[in-house]
Amino acid sequence: MMTELPLDQVRTLLAVVDEGTFDAAAAALHVTPSAVSQRVKALEQRTGRVLLVRTKPVRPTESGEVVVRFARQLARLERDASVELGMSGDGEPTRVSIAVNADSLSTWFLEALTRVPEEPRLCFELRREDETRTAALLREGLVMAAVTSSPDPVAGCSVRALGRMCYVAAASPAFAERYLGEPLRDALANAPVLVFDRSDDLQDAFVRRLGRGRGAASAVRHFVPTSEGFVEAVTAGLGWGLVPEVQADGLLREGRLVPLAPDRTVDVPLYWQQWKLDSPALAAVAEAVMTAASEALR
Repeated sequence: MMTELPLDQVRTLLAVVDEGTFDAAAAALHVTPSAVSQRVKALEQRTGRVLLVRTKPVRPTESGEVVVRFARQLARLERDASVELGMSGDGEPTRVSIAVNADSLSTWFLEALTRVPEEPRLCFELRREDETRTAALLREGLVMAAVTSSPDPVAGCSVRALGRMCYVAAASPAFAERYLGEPLRDALANAPVLVFDRSDDLQDAFVRRLGRGRGAASAVRHFVPTSEGFVEAVTAGLGWGLVPEVQADGLLREGRLVPLAPDRTVDVPLYWQQWKLDSPALAAVAEAVMTAASEALR
């Protein structure tokens, strides 16, 4: 049982993971490297599992990730309890770490954070990651909450639907005139395309959808890893791409972008996952996020 794990051993494992080496963890904990090694070995014997891969830096195994996540949640509960008991330092804020995808970060998510009440005092630590990979940061215990595309809750987390982010396939008028004839599917297979990064499958999935499961976007692709830069690159005519509807609307009205298939928008469902903790800080953030999402997403 996790409640039976010695807390000094749990905290030591977390220090090793965070610091990267046994020596660095020993320095951070003000103990000897031998003491760190003994605590980790004792914890592995107690759980009957290998918890660390002894590389440089060390990496938690799948079982180790469970203990690391428990350690971070324990630290959060201790901080919340200290605040409620008036034992925290004067004016010391609570840090809330959140993984969020770039398009949400550039459109509706920051507005959500402005709605979080001023008390308790919070500091936000945002980690930008693709919505298909944010759940992994939760699983590893690196963040407390995440905007993700997965409806399947990470172990120890709750999940709530946020809504759907709508994307419009678009290009500049000059680009469309030069590259995009009929049929559109064949034209997109050869026209330069913009993608966010190498894990971005939206554009390829859109072409496959036009081709009823076959085909892909052109091999001539430009990687633009910021949401604002992506939209600017499409508007400048560097290539075509799928642009969040909220960012595309004004540009379409101004004639700076043209829709490639107005009846073929792409909806990406988003979910809010967070640790199952009775934490006032997490509860306040979750309420603000859910309210903002209900207004911004479909």
